Amino acid sequence: METPNTNSNPGVVERFNLWLSGSVTVRVFSITILVLLLMIPNSMIRDIIRERQLTSEEAITEVSGKWGYAQTVIGPVVSVPYLTYTEDKEGKRTYTKHWSHFLPEDLLVQSDVATNTRKRGIYEVVVYSSEMKLSGNFQRPDPAKLNIAPEFFLLNEAIISMGIPDMRGISEKVKLNFGDTIAEFGPGIPTSEVFDEGISVQIPIDEKPTFDFSIDLALRGSQMLNFVPLGRATRVELKSDWPHPSFSGSFLPDSHEITDEGFTATWKVLDLNRNFPQSWKGQRMGINESSFGFELFMPNDHYQQSMRSAKYAILFISLTFMVFFFMETINKKRIHPIQYILVGLALSIFFVLILSLSEFIGFNAAYAIGAVATTLLIVIYSSSILTSGKLTAFLFGLLTVMYGFIFTILQLEDTALLVGSIGLFIILATIMIWSRKVDWYAGVSK
Repeated sequence: METPNTNSNPGVVERFNLWLSGSVTVRVFSITILVLLLMIPNSMIRDIIRERQLTSEEAITEVSGKWGYAQTVIGPVVSVPYLTYTEDKEGKRTYTKHWSHFLPEDLLVQSDVATNTRKRGIYEVVVYSSEMKLSGNFQRPDPAKLNIAPEFFLLNEAIISMGIPDMRGISEKVKLNFGDTIAEFGPGIPTSEVFDEGISVQIPIDEKPTFDFSIDLALRGSQMLNFVPLGRATRVELKSDWPHPSFSGSFLPDSHEITDEGFTATWKVLDLNRNFPQSWKGQRMGINESSFGFELFMPNDHYQQSMRSAKYAILFISLTFMVFFFMETINKKRIHPIQYILVGLALSIFFVLILSLSEFIGFNAAYAIGAVATTLLIVIYSSSILTSGKLTAFLFGLLTVMYGFIFTILQLEDTALLVGSIGLFIILATIMIWSRKVDWYAGVSK
């Protein structure tokens, strides 16, 4: 009886399976596919971050709606009505009232802005209360400058008004000292030719050539505070306890100082710097385009930082998988694709951890807890795969450096790109030097 030949060469299928399991190219291709597949949950995580950020913005809008929205202080403006007429065939006149507007010669705004925090559920909203003093002087309104006949210029009906977009933010009575007159502003404005919402008061104007004025205004708001330079020479002196201002608008401050306790800033704007005159008739558009001020900037808030960190997910996963691949190739440690996936999911869960924890304990603490928990989870799980104390320690060191590197980038603002690019260059150089030990054709170390 003939015995079978047990030493016969393996068949085509067996040889293909052997090549497939030992091919470096196939393993690299498989790992690449796994990395791309793991970008799907990362995309879902970024959607969650955007959703939570939107919920936070809705909370800000709700609190601002009760406290006061962003404010832009416009004024004061002296408005004087005048008449025009038309005659019919019988010589009967029909009069129409119009408005002329005059801006101050000098305007000084001194404002002390105190910030406060309001809570809406788990969300914090920064609001402010400002104590302002506006002072300066007006020239006596001259109808000749606007080609208005003196007999039709109703100087005895002159008003002084201020534009305030959200009048819910007014927290005290607003008093006006104008020349020898002390008056109190009332709600509303008789004409919306300069601004749509605000306060006004009728004022007597005598024969004096100039009129000094001062206004005390207590105004609440949120997000930002702006001013419009209505004076021929406007000076704004701003002081606040907010340590992270973002100066915005058409003009940057001429001088400013920012410390951990707050900031001071000073602007000086001339009428030559803006695109509207000192007096005009009728409506004037584009006044708000010359506004300037500051925003309550939140540097690196936890949603921004969570989103920025999530953008590094492909780097986290790729570097970790690359290390596993080199360990597998150089040290002949076989790692199953399922094990790659589990490690990748652990890295992805890290971003959910920092998002959820940062809403309660802040980003830095959340990052630390998430990084420690994820590192320990991966190291403990991988120790059974690598079966080597040195390789496990190396993996622990790599994850520690990687999380520390990303955290450093997230804390930086102006130099984040520079530090990140240098760090990535060093990482790539290290990988290239280390990979010299690999025979990419044989799949074994040299």
